[in-house]
Amino acid sequence: MNYHQYHPIDVVNGPGTRCTLFVSGCVHQCKGCYNKGTWSLHSGHTYNEQLEQQIITDLNDMRIKRRGLSLSGGDPLHPQNLASILQLVKRVKTECVGKDIWLWTGYTLNELSDAQRQVIEYVDVLIDGKFEQDKADPSLEWRGSANQIIHQFKL
Repeated sequence: MNYHQYHPIDVVNGPGTRCTLFVSGCVHQCKGCYNKGTWSLHSGHTYNEQLEQQIITDLNDMRIKRRGLSLSGGDPLHPQNLASILQLVKRVKTECVGKDIWLWTGYTLNELSDAQRQVIEYVDVLIDGKFEQDKADPSLEWRGSANQIIHQFKL
């Protein structure tokens, strides 16, 4: 898996102070996407064990308390991202007590494969659906267009 950016301190992509990982790879390629640079699976940097450990360390850092992890992109549920994302969310839930996980995807909940659903088992909040430019609304919280749905599983 590749990633574009990792923000160890983020107050924009979900509630509270968070760690946010923007992964590479998106099959949806929505018109009007604000993050087109993440569409290619090969763009950005190689995700590795060192970065994964840094995310776990940052989430557990008590000097700057973080509420959780946000996963965006690209698309964290792109089929080629699933193995790395599943490993990361399992580690967060095991090693980072009390931290929530938010995930943005262009897939809708009813479109998810069994492999994608394995990841969702560890996710607290899923924001699903493609960005639709004709339904864009900057006043919406946590989503870009009105068709996107916020699913709260565990909060």
